[in-house]
Amino acid sequence: MGTVQADILAAIQSRMGEFSKGQKLIAIYILEFYDKAAFMTASKMGKTVGVSESTVVRFAVELGYEGYPAMQKALQEMVLNKLTSVQRIEVANDRFGNQDVLTTVLQQDIDKIRATMESIDRRTFDETVDTILNARKIYILGVRSSATIAFFLHFYFNYIFDNVRMVNTSSPSEVFEQFARVEKEDVVIVISYPRYSRSAVQATKACREAGAKIVAITDSRRSPVAVYADHLLLAKMDMVSLVDSLVAPLSLVNALIVAIGQRREKELAETFSNLERIWDEYEVYEKIEN
Repeated sequence: MGTVQADILAAIQSRMGEFSKGQKLIAIYILEFYDKAAFMTASKMGKTVGVSESTVVRFAVELGYEGYPAMQKALQEMVLNKLTSVQRIEVANDRFGNQDVLTTVLQQDIDKIRATMESIDRRTFDETVDTILNARKIYILGVRSSATIAFFLHFYFNYIFDNVRMVNTSSPSEVFEQFARVEKEDVVIVISYPRYSRSAVQATKACREAGAKIVAITDSRRSPVAVYADHLLLAKMDMVSLVDSLVAPLSLVNALIVAIGQRREKELAETFSNLERIWDEYEVYEKIEN
């Protein structure tokens, strides 16, 4: 990407005098409606501002990007953490239009899982598994929408480990209180997605300063928790109206649970053998007769 500025809007503003007439139309639209532009195809943006699709592609290259998808990605990373809930709904309405919502959302989830699978660093994943297995204590932190994935991870880690703790509270002060005894032999797994929780970022920083190993599951190297990570696992997310699509991060967490479960196969077999007896005795599950 060369010398493109981190803030694409600032880059566009500084280059305004160099653009052609058509490129200026694109630049003005992005500066004013960056929230909508971030989710437009090159074709749709061209039609919206009155230029050809090729002009939009050349504009991206002129800014220093390899192509339009790279510029669009930079725009999306910038806006995901800035949009209010009302703006998200407005963008989604523009984005989906008259398309079949069910098919569109499912296809986007498929695309995000595929993109995550193609880009994730296998070596980092394996090193993460080793670090978690060797931890004195495991803390799992996820705030707001990210808490759903943190809860899922904690649910299954409880079957595998006896040293795991879920940090889940809406009070920033309580988050720090629950990390008060974190030591350098501990691992903190932080799950953080736009809009990034400030308390989660601050807690991650505090745990890193205490010497704990940080496993960050997030969407981008620009994520505010990425800088504190010893192990950075990137899983793509998407914004679907008011809600975040966290299918790819959940799939990554599934893989993490399975990989660790395989390494603890013997202990897990004994644990679940005991649990099955308890579940049967107390009729935890409904029995279906054939």
